[in-house]
Amino acid sequence: MGYDRVATMFAPDGHILQVEYAGKTIRLGSASMGIVCTDGVVIVSDRRQKDKLIIEKSANKIFEIDDHIMAVAAGIISDARVLVDKARVLAQQHRVTYDSAPNTESIVKDIADVKQQFTQYGGARPFGVAMMFAGFNGEPQLFTTDVTGNYLKYKANAIGENDEKIRDKLRENYRDGMSVEEGIRLALGIFRDIQGEEFNVNRFDIGIIGSDKRLTKKSGEDFA
Repeated sequence: MGYDRVATMFAPDGHILQVEYAGKTIRLGSASMGIVCTDGVVIVSDRRQKDKLIIEKSANKIFEIDDHIMAVAAGIISDARVLVDKARVLAQQHRVTYDSAPNTESIVKDIADVKQQFTQYGGARPFGVAMMFAGFNGEPQLFTTDVTGNYLKYKANAIGENDEKIRDKLRENYRDGMSVEEGIRLALGIFRDIQGEEFNVNRFDIGIIGSDKRLTKKSGEDFA
């Protein structure tokens, strides 16, 4: 009793319960999938907006961090917005200081450090959001940060609702040497299998960063 009231107290079994609760929040968010391909990296994100009064484009969760870096979030998107703003500032500071494009992993590491701090100090709760960062620094790259502030590099990954089911599908079907279009069609096919009758290709946003190091945004209906 009481171990789940602050993020600075370990439970007797070694867990930080506030951090674990934040991790459960992420799985309530809509799903996104990232895939590294030979000619770029793609993120496919489900808007999951069913209210016809909402302008769906306003629910787009794919954020541009720099010309060659994008991010997507699952969980509390207002939390993600704070981290996205921080990442954009870091990217611009790097360009002003070094007159060169920032490295994707350095941005990811700095954001992961911020997330870790909010699991260690009192008076604030952990960020209830997982984020995937995709970029092109000589090669396409994909990173995922979790609530604890850890980050890892992936060939393909998923965050949000049904993330483990999606990862199982990726383990079965992902292969090295896929093109961007093949990666997008793989992602949409997995979403179709997972969502069943609820699947609607029009509710997916797609971000692509290719060898031109420029972010291109498309809709799922472009690949219907």
